[in-house]
Amino acid sequence: MPKKPFKKREACDCQRARMSVRREAILEVLTSGPGHLSAQEIHRAAQERLPRIGIATVYRALKFLCACGKAAEFIPADGVARYEPAGSRAHHDHLICNSCGSFIEAVEPEIEKLQIRLAARHGFKPSSHKLEIYGICSRCSGK
Repeated sequence: MPKKPFKKREACDCQRARMSVRREAILEVLTSGPGHLSAQEIHRAAQERLPRIGIATVYRALKFLCACGKAAEFIPADGVARYEPAGSRAHHDHLICNSCGSFIEAVEPEIEKLQIRLAARHGFKPSSHKLEIYGICSRCSGK
């Protein structure tokens, strides 16, 4: 699915904060990149546009963008937070390789239905969920 261009004003309205050049650069990295980027990877990519941007600025901007719902953070077993643009893709889960660290985005409607039934059975109204499955990818297992 092609990534949607972001709207500067829309990105700021959630916290009534202005969209700085630095935040704009970081959001552009997220929306144009492959997804699942660490803050350090985002920092390196943003430096191509803004050579003097600091890593602390990247962390603050990511926190802001996550709070606004423009970015999504997830922390796999390696403990390194990864970011991707929120809402630019359909809901998906992650298959994460323990060996090489690669991520596979997976969509399985039956799992989604099962989660909804499970929540309903317990009278639970979920607001969100995430599913991460860890194992060895086909490339690492030699298949």
